[in-house]
Amino acid sequence: MLMDNEEKKFVLKTKKMDVLGNELVFGERTLIMGILNLTPDSFSDGGDFIDVDKALEHAKKMLREGADIIDIGGESSRPGHTRISTEEEMRRVIPVIRRIKEETDAIISLDTIRAEVAEEGIKNGVHIINDIWGLQHDNNVAVIAAKYGTPVIIMHNQMGNVYAGDMVEEIKRFLLESIRIAKEAGVKDEKIILDPGIGFGKTPEQNLILMNRLREIKDLGYPLLLGASRKSMIGKILDLPPKDRVEGTIATTVLGIIQGVDIVRVHDVMQNSRAAKVTDAIIRRIY
Repeated sequence: MLMDNEEKKFVLKTKKMDVLGNELVFGERTLIMGILNLTPDSFSDGGDFIDVDKALEHAKKMLREGADIIDIGGESSRPGHTRISTEEEMRRVIPVIRRIKEETDAIISLDTIRAEVAEEGIKNGVHIINDIWGLQHDNNVAVIAAKYGTPVIIMHNQMGNVYAGDMVEEIKRFLLESIRIAKEAGVKDEKIILDPGIGFGKTPEQNLILMNRLREIKDLGYPLLLGASRKSMIGKILDLPPKDRVEGTIATTVLGIIQGVDIVRVHDVMQNSRAAKVTDAIIRRIY
């Protein structure tokens, strides 16, 4: 148990973000983002939740298990995935967004790289836009986010895994360019979240290096999201298929929290929520 003088020395540094009428608090405890893939071809759970009712029930389950945010995606981003049309992406995500909005109080994040989808999502209840190309595929995503005052998650991504110099420095340069795009479009600085992009444009070995240097991304001064759940680097270490990588994912969650991660994006909410709670009790001294 902490002594009184020890308690006085420890002060949590927190940052609050307005999320279209809701509030996220960073630094107090780790936030849990539950993954809801509405795709037939995602690497881990493709086809599991393409039915609207099943998707809704899974969202409710994740909320019961401790999810703070539900992240909805309508297009797979796995290596070798097949691109879909804007119309198809909307057909997949909008009905689910509407049902979750109607039946829960969830904060909803939409994983999309298309401005049209982002805007339609926001109109139907989305609170956060999660762009896996860091606003650099379609700069108008930033324009839409600014128009509605929507927070954006900016992720590092690239074609291939070759880096001209130090990988982490290259990732930082990409993210700084994305931040510039966001600000020039009118996105407020306090509405930007960064994601180093574990599993995107990186080999399993490079992902491990990045996991060990997350603090350098955190030092850019923005809330940091980690999306390592069930990724191939875990599979390579454990030699297990995606749905058997729970313990490996928990290890990345704990390591991420130690290095300052604010949000963990995970498939297995209950297990990672429990691990985060214990880690927070040690690192942030909250229990």
